[in-house]
Amino acid sequence: MDLATARLLASPEAAALLAGLDRYRPETALAQAESLRGAGHPPDLVAAVLTQARLAGGTQGRLAPWGHLLLLTEDGGQQATRPVVARHRARRFTASGIRSVADLGCGIGVDALALAEAGLTVRAVEQDPATAELAGANAERLGLANRVTVTVAAAQDVRLDDVAAVFADPSRRAGGRRIADPAAWSPPLGWVLTRPLPELAAKVAPGLADDAVPADVEREVVSHHGHVVEAALYRGALRSPGVRRRATLLPSGATLTDADLPTGGPRVGPLAGYLYEPDGAVIRAGLVAAVSDHVDGALVDPTLAYVTTAQAAETPFARRFQVEAVMPFQLKRLRAALRERDVGAVEIKTRGSAVDPEDLRRRLRLSGGQVLTVVVTRVKGEPVAILARRG
Repeated sequence: MDLATARLLASPEAAALLAGLDRYRPETALAQAESLRGAGHPPDLVAAVLTQARLAGGTQGRLAPWGHLLLLTEDGGQQATRPVVARHRARRFTASGIRSVADLGCGIGVDALALAEAGLTVRAVEQDPATAELAGANAERLGLANRVTVTVAAAQDVRLDDVAAVFADPSRRAGGRRIADPAAWSPPLGWVLTRPLPELAAKVAPGLADDAVPADVEREVVSHHGHVVEAALYRGALRSPGVRRRATLLPSGATLTDADLPTGGPRVGPLAGYLYEPDGAVIRAGLVAAVSDHVDGALVDPTLAYVTTAQAAETPFARRFQVEAVMPFQLKRLRAALRERDVGAVEIKTRGSAVDPEDLRRRLRLSGGQVLTVVVTRVKGEPVAILARRG
């Protein structure tokens, strides 16, 4: 998007057209465009508004509750922090007593908006002029412009002597592809971590290697409704004392840290009556042993993220399955066991196995009326199939 288009979208005329549009549908877009142009609206305004309607239609669920208000770029709508996560982060800032922050690489402004909504004064910095224009417009649309100042600049060129903290969201894509090397992010993660302010937060890839995280930094992995959506680093007053790893589940806010890990390491034991699949944030944060300790259970295999207990235990950090049968993984034997149970639909989970779930589902050729979960994994190094039911 160019700056002229961004300014057009930020205009009252564009706001009025967007407010009057029905939900975007590809099959009616041409007719909508013709109708709007026929009503006397300039073609460039019509094109910009319909593109915006298309982008908003694809992100409103992810960007709720602000999705219907935010102006988006093609990349910004996909890369922006979910508001529920941005608000969670903003609470860390306010709990630390921080009142002013520089948001380096603010994009369309979701994190800046959440920080401002929480009462902080935010200097939002964005290198792309068109994206910066939309960030400022979004602050206006949410009634937060009095707390957000948008600056067009590279993160490396901004002075930080008048803010109490830094939040950085380095760009991790180029040409539509993810960049794995933190040194190639923009700005590079190493540069972010050397900023002179001790109070610092940085959004990073959930798969960031442990050796890329300094010893004085806490890494938090966040899931939303069971899906890993973000990881971030926290330093200084933003870090919980002594914590290096944390998993947080939203919207509940349930959280585990490395302080919850059992001393002496996790127990490993035979598969019993219940199997637990830890939340993805727990797995990414390396805290499966903490879940095992939480339910007084044992790992099924020391190398895999499955926990077992003899009795049902409640935990927000894992999905529980009641085990019906365990067998060596053989297609004919598995098919026979499922048909005996009149199973016609299966949820297939794999871990520590090269089995393709969709290929296995086709090869099972089931036609019964029951639903069951099949877990294909390893126990003591041997491939097994576990038949189980949720709960």
